[in-house]
Amino acid sequence: MDAFTAGLLQRIKATESDLSRARDEGDEFLVDVEQGELDDLRRLAAEHGVEVGAYGV
Repeated sequence: MDAFTAGLLQRIKATESDLSRARDEGDEFLVDVEQGELDDLRRLAAEHGVEVGAYGV
């Protein structure tokens, strides 16, 4: 796995964690922000052929 893929997957994992925490805390604004970030990261992964599910993320 190259550095780009590893970094992208780490950012996705961290954003998923932040999104979960925002949901648990009921912070709707932060949920929207984190969901937008996650959508962007997953789009970026798809554009570069990174299969997120293949790495357990």
